Amino acid sequence: MDQRSLEEEFKDQFTDVVSRLQSKQLFQSDWDIASFAVFFIFIGMVLLLVVLVLIRCCCCCCCDEQVM
Repeated sequence: MDQRSLEEEFKDQFTDVVSRLQSKQLFQSDWDIASFAVFFIFIGMVLLLVVLVLIRCCCCCCCDEQVM
């Protein structure tokens, strides 16, 4: 991909975001709302799994030392 076209695409996307912020209409369609919800559900699930892994590691390490 050409550097110039990549720069123009980024500039167009940035202009689109700025225009949406100025018009205070971030979600212009149902698909925008759905993709936003799916994205945050995904991020929430990843964070939940990380917390569960940390809890499992901390609790199991402490319990394993006491058993032996």
